[in-house]
Amino acid sequence: MSREGDNVSTSEPEPGNHGPSVAAQAAAGTTVLITVTGPDRPGVTSVLLAALARNGVSLLDVEQVVIRGRLTLGVLVSCPGDPEGLQDELEDAMVTVGMQVEVEIDAEPSAGARLSTHAIVVLGSPVTARAFSVIARKLAEQDVNIDAIRGVADYPVTGLELTVTAPATESAETRLRTTLAEVAAKQNIDIAVERAGLARRAKRLIVFDVDSTLIQGEVIEMLAAHAGVEDEVRKVTEAAMRGELDFAESLRQRVATLSGLQESVIDEVAEAITLTPGARTTIRTLRRLGFRCGVVSGGFRQVIEPLAHELELDFVQANTLEVVGGRLTGKVIGEIVDRPAKAVALRRFAAEAGVPMEQTVAVGDGANDIDMLNAAGLGIAFNAKPALREIADAALSHPYLDAVLFILGVTRDEVEAADARDGLLRRVPLN
Repeated sequence: MSREGDNVSTSEPEPGNHGPSVAAQAAAGTTVLITVTGPDRPGVTSVLLAALARNGVSLLDVEQVVIRGRLTLGVLVSCPGDPEGLQDELEDAMVTVGMQVEVEIDAEPSAGARLSTHAIVVLGSPVTARAFSVIARKLAEQDVNIDAIRGVADYPVTGLELTVTAPATESAETRLRTTLAEVAAKQNIDIAVERAGLARRAKRLIVFDVDSTLIQGEVIEMLAAHAGVEDEVRKVTEAAMRGELDFAESLRQRVATLSGLQESVIDEVAEAITLTPGARTTIRTLRRLGFRCGVVSGGFRQVIEPLAHELELDFVQANTLEVVGGRLTGKVIGEIVDRPAKAVALRRFAAEAGVPMEQTVAVGDGANDIDMLNAAGLGIAFNAKPALREIADAALSHPYLDAVLFILGVTRDEVEAADARDGLLRRVPLN
């Protein structure tokens, strides 16, 4: 974008104040399309618009993009005078700022801005030209038009966002999602498909699973290590996360192995927790955007609450370990937070915050997160088991939680600009 801050775009008239249509404006003179290309620098847009102003033209549409310092600026105008004279003046003017200009006289007037139907986010490390060509081909085969492409991230993964227009049928959307999921699996990339427009930008509440999502590893396995039964508990955990065991029953079995552990072990495990890479950045950025943030976990409140306080989370729902006489009894207190309870918690958080369910996001990794992701407006599977990936709106396979931001339409540049203002900007070297 030109550095003058002149990010010009057309806008829709206010209701009741319907200005002349683009076609009517074009009828007042000759329609001319001007395309300026060259190195981005201060003054380019000013020089161009000054030349246009001297010729009394009306602006019909303006678009510009900068890729690696190269500017492409397109302006559609209605010229009431001599279009050839305008062309000569533009060529002379743009030479002074080292830019090339192409002028198309009697260009077809725009019929107005077309609203894209979907946003497609492609994430990879890397995103190869081969993978992207497959995506483009599959879109074309389904009569899906690519309206715009922009880069949204260069760290910790490469992220590209496509805004597209798809046929307006439910079967077309289902086919689009299914096809791109197959491409993602074959090309070793992540692809998320969302409805474009206000619905995508209206998300206001997000909940995370904790174990293997917000944090690395499973808390109950860390506790079990202190009891010398880590391998036994891990096998039960993995079966539960795959959906092979009832979660509530599996939790009772695993917690029973902790009977007799000293209460101090809980604090030791809490201090040893390691956040998933990008977790702090994700929560910090979402809070800047006004999101309400929380966790819903089949883990344990005594371990999670200190972390939730540190991250300034708004909601916490988790199980509570029973402690008697300074030792764990091998039981949990109250109702177990299982698969149905996670969805109930999400709905309760949304109601308390006054946020409609379609404006909620849920992120998880296991089969016990299925109901929660189904209930959310957007369900994101994070390095998830197959049972969860199958029902999720989007699936992430890279170990960086801040990829969630890119799916929500936030760019890495926006994140880092905000972090820089707060003195928090840094990039951790990737393994």
